[in-house]
Amino acid sequence: MKDTLITITGLNFRFGSDFLKKGMKVKLVKEPENEFDKEAIRVELKGLGTIGYVANSTKTVVGESISAGRLYDRIGRKAKAKVMIKLDNAVICKVLDKR
Repeated sequence: MKDTLITITGLNFRFGSDFLKKGMKVKLVKEPENEFDKEAIRVELKGLGTIGYVANSTKTVVGESISAGRLYDRIGRKAKAKVMIKLDNAVICKVLDKR
């Protein structure tokens, strides 16, 4: 079974990405009340809260990652993901569970 990869964007608007390390776990939370994107999925880290969002644009989705729109109906209200790769402008994560 192929891994489900996502791109986290918007990190530089909050805390940056220096603190993220390979293997760290993050929480994905659907945000249907988001006025800008009805398929928004925010990314949270315990102790910090929101650190970014799952990319949902062809301009921000990196490599073989899927967009928030493609992931939205595959997960429950929340899910978990693991940091796999850090790039200059994004972080790639593998979705671990799809509650």
